[in-house]
Amino acid sequence: MDIAMIDAARARLGERVRRTPLLTSPFLDEIAGRPVFVKPECLQHTGSFKFRGAWSAVSALAPEVRARGVLAYSSGNHAQGVALAAQLSGIPAVIVMPADAPRLKIDNTRAYGAEVVLYDRFGEDREVIGAALAAERGLTLIRPYDEPLVIAGQGTVGLEIAEDCAALGISRAEVLVPCGGGGLTAGIALALAREAPWLRVRPCEPEGFDDTARSLAAGERRANAPDARSICDAIVTPRPGEITFPILQAHCGPGFALSDAEVLRAMRHALLRLKLAPEPGGTVALAAALFRPAAEPGLPVIAVVSGGNADPDMLLRALQAE
Repeated sequence: MDIAMIDAARARLGERVRRTPLLTSPFLDEIAGRPVFVKPECLQHTGSFKFRGAWSAVSALAPEVRARGVLAYSSGNHAQGVALAAQLSGIPAVIVMPADAPRLKIDNTRAYGAEVVLYDRFGEDREVIGAALAAERGLTLIRPYDEPLVIAGQGTVGLEIAEDCAALGISRAEVLVPCGGGGLTAGIALALAREAPWLRVRPCEPEGFDDTARSLAAGERRANAPDARSICDAIVTPRPGEITFPILQAHCGPGFALSDAEVLRAMRHALLRLKLAPEPGGTVALAAALFRPAAEPGLPVIAVVSGGNADPDMLLRALQAE
């Protein structure tokens, strides 16, 4: 896994992806006590950055392999990304999703033409289910984060951040990224290590699922407790990826852990001040930008809002947050 793969992914992505801007609000600057720039990947196709990695992986398959179809397991955003990439490629897709995933994500995945297989995330192993289906049907598994082609696609977010910071004259900043298995964080960190090494990446996670922060502190991969729960369904992975973790070790600063209450408050600010409708897992970096102190007074912060596939009742909860 290297920066050349990110360059190649960008060439394959071409105009398939939306280039998302950096948004600002004086209200957010006041809350944070520093300049805040928001990278709204919730406005990406399928409502999440995941389309980048999905298209990167699917488009790189040999034609005869791609024609047999693809399989993915996901709580929803990777599911939709792979489903749309498959639909655009005219190939079948099977997606293994937890039965308790937000209804919007399940419905959208089916609407993109994928076959959805539901499972119990607390009693069944999605990797075992996915491996069996892939072997039975001859499908190619597109992993959600521990896959170099997927990481490369996510890394194009970092290339855009570097270019926009150069255009805006931002010479130093923290880049806060929602982190589950670490595909997006690792991709952005790799891209910035070459293009803008003065920008420091920091992973952001929900409390109870701060495996990356604890792993970085310990110097080895640590797992989350099996009974942990969070509203941030998009990033509640068991541990950092085998491929992603060494990249995070090499290029990231310490991580942040955010409470559900802080995430809901950040969602409310995004709704009211930026007119964005992010989902909880996609908002943890914005919560860190608003509610965690800067490493240095006044140091600008760039917060990636990674997804916007929230059910209406969750958005209502956010609007009612204090």
